[in-house]
Amino acid sequence: MNKLPENPNLKEINAYKKKINWGEIPTIYQLTMSSMSDIDGILSHGFDSAFKQLLDQNNWNLKLLGEKSDQAGNRVVVNKAKIMLYHVMTEQHYELHCYPIINNERVLHAQLNNPKCPFKKWTPETMQMLFRLNALIPFIAFTFQQGDEADYALLRYANHRVEELINLLRESFDIIDIKGYSIAEFCKEIYRKHARSQSSDSFEQPDNMEN
Repeated sequence: MNKLPENPNLKEINAYKKKINWGEIPTIYQLTMSSMSDIDGILSHGFDSAFKQLLDQNNWNLKLLGEKSDQAGNRVVVNKAKIMLYHVMTEQHYELHCYPIINNERVLHAQLNNPKCPFKKWTPETMQMLFRLNALIPFIAFTFQQGDEADYALLRYANHRVEELINLLRESFDIIDIKGYSIAEFCKEIYRKHARSQSSDSFEQPDNMEN
């Protein structure tokens, strides 16, 4: 592989990274790549995840949401459950959090058989954080300071994959708001802040993060 395709997948990015670095892969890259691999399989992996729990209709409060059958006899929810999403950037990681909405307010505490809650059971400890990208924040800094084409490709892929998963949630839920910086927005903000204090030679501008 002499160059990356226009929209590379994880396997292609990883192969290209190994090629241009003669097989020497930085640990920070490996951590982020491993997390991205987990997210790629979030719906297909055998283990239960918060993301899969959210999509489990057996836990939806259908008395609140209403249901009917379509022409094919499949169960259809009349009113989508209202949720809010939050892009969370910690010192090390990126996380996507979810909150059910009751009376136009986000739910911060556990709920069990609350007739106003869109879920029969809601436990923030196990359901609020839908997924995490480990070590993404230091990887962003590493990429801007000394990253190669594969590093930037991995950042673009991470942003695109998260947006895909959010769009998947839109199919089943009424997302009333999304708070916080997306990965692309965070990268651009970091660049703007850093560019004011350091020369462009030491900190490269993010290139088409949203593509």
